[in-house]
Amino acid sequence: MQHKELREVFCRRERRSVGVAREFARAALDAWGWGARADDITLCVSELATNALVHGVPPGRGYLLRLRLSEDGTLRVEVHDSGGGRPGVRIPDGESGRGLLLVAALADTWGVGRRDPGKVVWCAFTRP
Repeated sequence: MQHKELREVFCRRERRSVGVAREFARAALDAWGWGARADDITLCVSELATNALVHGVPPGRGYLLRLRLSEDGTLRVEVHDSGGGRPGVRIPDGESGRGLLLVAALADTWGVGRRDPGKVVWCAFTRP
């Protein structure tokens, strides 16, 4: 799939990085005219970044947020981290466990891919 636009930012392993990821995504979405789905996409960015921060980024490392807008108008959000494991939707436990449940509900599709080291968790949206 040909990519028309690509934007990425590296975020350090710190709490404020989730806000940085959200702001970065919101700016790209505004520039690309994705206002109609911007709230859903930004929430998914926040959830994927939080999961990377809490579960996927070893101390001293960070994660990469990549936004890809393809020629066919599909937007793919990717969060790359160097941690192990394979995330999946699970039944919420108290105040945690809702992140991928929200991503699965809001995105048109999502998944997990391998990288060395670690993984990439992604979701995709089609323009309304």
